[in-house]
Amino acid sequence: MGHGEKGRLVVISAPSGTGKSTVCRRLRAAHDDIAVSVSYTTRAPRGSERDGAEYHFVDDACFDRMIEAGEFLEWAEVFGKRYGSGRADVDQLLAEGKDVLFDIDVQGGAQIKEAVPEAVLIFLLPPSMDELIRRLNLRGTESAAQMRKRLQKAVWELEQSGQYDYLVVNDDLDRALARVNSIRRKAPDDTEKNTILVAELVAQAHTLFD
Repeated sequence: MGHGEKGRLVVISAPSGTGKSTVCRRLRAAHDDIAVSVSYTTRAPRGSERDGAEYHFVDDACFDRMIEAGEFLEWAEVFGKRYGSGRADVDQLLAEGKDVLFDIDVQGGAQIKEAVPEAVLIFLLPPSMDELIRRLNLRGTESAAQMRKRLQKAVWELEQSGQYDYLVVNDDLDRALARVNSIRRKAPDDTEKNTILVAELVAQAHTLFD
């Protein structure tokens, strides 16, 4: 990378329970040319979180000013608190030749694609709806109602995955990592069969709701 070549923006999204955080964590650990942008948030620090490390902690007035000034690539409100990715921070990392990884939802992904059309959007798919439910159940924290809500959101996200450049099935972690890394390095092969899988997953999910 280090030949004055600019880095790329890589967005990874997936339904909850697909293993997105693990994939992002492992990618970062294995490749020192991958950076992650530190988000801005209006929520208070938790535990040992430090300003500038996990997040840039700012107040609502500052966040409003940044939105007005167009300083975010994307931002969203989650449970009354706002989170955003700073454009200047990301540009700095890209200029250093680093690929900047975003682990965000499909709405954030769409905002980034609009702001940076050359960004690469990768959507991780569960191998099956049953497997997704199994993974969510392993968390053991879901009531039946919460579970249903999560699954409905997962279906909605799967239906949005058509906006993404690549669909990668996370059935085997090492294989998924290798695939995401090869896409990042501009060496993709065909992804046609995965659009068929999306249709199957959505169909499987609908049978669960009926």
